[in-house]
Amino acid sequence: MSYRKLLLLIGVLICVFGFYLIGGDSYFSFEAIKARQAELDLYYQKNVSLSRFVYFLIYVVVTALSLPGAAVLTLLGGAVFGLLWGLLLVSFASTIGATLAFLLSRYIFRSSVERRFGDRLQRINRGIDREGPFYLFTLRLIPLIPFFVINVVMGLTRMSPAAFYVVSQIGMLPGTFVYVNAGRQLSTIENLSDIFNPTILLSFALIGILPLVMRAVIRLIRRREVFKKYRVPEQFDYNVAVIGGGAAGLVTSYIAAAVKAKPALFERSKMGGDCLNYGCVPSKAIIKSARVAYQMRGAEKYGIKGVEPEVDFAQVMERVQNVITDIEPHDSVERYTKLGVACHQGEAHIRSPFEIECNGETFTTKNIVVATGGRPRLPNIPGLSDAPYYTSETVWNLREKPNRLLVLGGGPIGVELAHAFVRLEIETTLVERAERILQREDEDIASYVADQMRDDGVVFRFGHEVAEFIVENGNHFAILNEAASEERVPFDAVFIALGREANTSGLGLEELGIELRADGTIEVDDELRTNIPNIFCCGDVTGPLQFTHFAAHQAWFCAVNALFGRFKSFKVDYRVIPRCTFTDPEIAAVGVNETSANEQGIAYELVTYDVSDLDRAIAESEAHGLVKVLVRPGTDKILGVTIVGARAGDYIAEFVLAMKERVGLSKILGTVHAYPTFAEANKYAAGEWKKQNQPFKLLSYLKRLHAWERGEGF
Repeated sequence: MSYRKLLLLIGVLICVFGFYLIGGDSYFSFEAIKARQAELDLYYQKNVSLSRFVYFLIYVVVTALSLPGAAVLTLLGGAVFGLLWGLLLVSFASTIGATLAFLLSRYIFRSSVERRFGDRLQRINRGIDREGPFYLFTLRLIPLIPFFVINVVMGLTRMSPAAFYVVSQIGMLPGTFVYVNAGRQLSTIENLSDIFNPTILLSFALIGILPLVMRAVIRLIRRREVFKKYRVPEQFDYNVAVIGGGAAGLVTSYIAAAVKAKPALFERSKMGGDCLNYGCVPSKAIIKSARVAYQMRGAEKYGIKGVEPEVDFAQVMERVQNVITDIEPHDSVERYTKLGVACHQGEAHIRSPFEIECNGETFTTKNIVVATGGRPRLPNIPGLSDAPYYTSETVWNLREKPNRLLVLGGGPIGVELAHAFVRLEIETTLVERAERILQREDEDIASYVADQMRDDGVVFRFGHEVAEFIVENGNHFAILNEAASEERVPFDAVFIALGREANTSGLGLEELGIELRADGTIEVDDELRTNIPNIFCCGDVTGPLQFTHFAAHQAWFCAVNALFGRFKSFKVDYRVIPRCTFTDPEIAAVGVNETSANEQGIAYELVTYDVSDLDRAIAESEAHGLVKVLVRPGTDKILGVTIVGARAGDYIAEFVLAMKERVGLSKILGTVHAYPTFAEANKYAAGEWKKQNQPFKLLSYLKRLHAWERGEGF
């Protein structure tokens, strides 16, 4: 805290302390004001303007400094000035004072709070950006919540002072009216509790539920406004129609069927979507084959003579396809039909919020969920159309092994497959415009993977972009541009992993006016609802993350809000979402890391544990890696965890559960872990935190106590 802020805080505290020191609280007590009511009335009659000014000024100061007595002053305003002038003076004085308190809180405390609780404040600010005025209005209409608390807390957010003033002026008006009006009978009231008669209590109760009523009315008006140009069927074929048979769509329709609704699922291509057919399943299958080849070469470290494997590339790719085939029944039309889902194969087109057309037939539905996923993004590079290029959707068709592979993109997809292919005896070059791979991860974590990839033969071209693809004498070359040089890289195949884009075209979204974000994904609110109230969205088509488990997580909220939203709706919870990159070593993470914490201004204490010290890792010759835990300073509360090492994706789960249930490192340290396992690394990381936070003063006393017990003196 700067010295100016500290001086201002001291000044405020002196004013508050002085107020109590001179007995100011007794002047603003109900008894004191009632005793002097006649005197105050007489003074007002003789000094009308001055009385109003002094009263206004006192009210502003009391409110700005959050001093007690505002309720009594409000009653006094009604008793002395009458309903009209009392309401006018109190309304503006209370709002100006509240805004001053808001600004004082912002200036003195916000930067400190952001440093300590930046992660929580970020989530609060996102809510304030969306519905801040409504939240504030609701709080102002509930007299049970002390207004000074609202003033101070709102000052810590990024709500604009103008919005705070206007909403407070309007929101406090009903409660002010009730108090000022009650003050007109001050002479008949013996104590403060007398104003809370049945009529007053009913007034406050009605004021309290007013925001809920207004919100319901506003939502109803919006629905009618949106739906007035469409014909609403008297009966519906389905309770919910889901477009897209990937992870998000399958989970949505599964949940709908489980709660005995009648769902429909529309899929234009393969059931299982990207995860089963092009993403998670095939990539993990080929990674396993590549790892077996790698282990055969390095078998000496296990006491077994190493051999150079004969990689049958076509057979490896056939195995990948066989794995997909073995898992296909889990996501098949047959299975979901038995579950109670009406499955339709074909292009689905949304004709209205209540109608979907597929294969020339129109179906009516109460709700629609768009879960159409995404597709690889293709760059606009000259000569690409003449190059033998592949994406995550087409690379699995390869049967003839390319001798030289060029990988574009150093994100998780590019890195995983580059590492797999180089272990399958393919010369692999990875081009990345940044200066390192895996930009989302901390640099030291990404370097573990990069070092292993280099050892296995991957050639990196950081700080480069492909300017052009050319063909010379039947050979393919990529022209790489750097700031001051140009390089030609020969290749037989190029794998493009430069991100993904949402599948939104051809659905009828444009005709309906569904809002899209700048990146092409579908805009949704906290309940995954689009700007058309009965159309929801989940998965890669809306983001913000592109993981199968994230899509499934969103799907639960989509299904429940679509089917039961008129009774109770739920805001999707993005608080604890793990991720894993399946390189060797693996990277698994949850929450913030050092990079994101620094970007967001989140204060943290860093705890690290080197996996090279872990018995199970040593036994398996996998003694390399790191566990990094970020905790809130001065506590054991986990802000985020990143693990790099063998099986990181498996033992990150304990930290995911700990963060979800708000369990700290102390309890992880006190939990018995089976020996010898990789999961012990979690306990040892918690032990490192304990070492960093030892009670050194207490330990010094204990040392002296033990010395005394040995007879060495205290």
